[in-house]
Amino acid sequence: MANRNEGEGNRTADRQYRQGVKDHVEHHDVQGDADRARKAVDSPEGKDLRQAEEQGKSHAKGEDPNLYKKGS
Repeated sequence: MANRNEGEGNRTADRQYRQGVKDHVEHHDVQGDADRARKAVDSPEGKDLRQAEEQGKSHAKGEDPNLYKKGS
């Protein structure tokens, strides 16, 4: 059963992802990570980081139109 394809709505992958996020939030300095990222973007390294972000976005199919919706 380990290789069973669950298709769309893969519950096993969802459960593993959620557990990973929960573990990360419980065991890592998330606010510290955010502060370090903010400082990096505002540093001389920021230009390279923004270029890397744009390169990554160029491979994406597009933004989720609901991602930045107000009130969400």
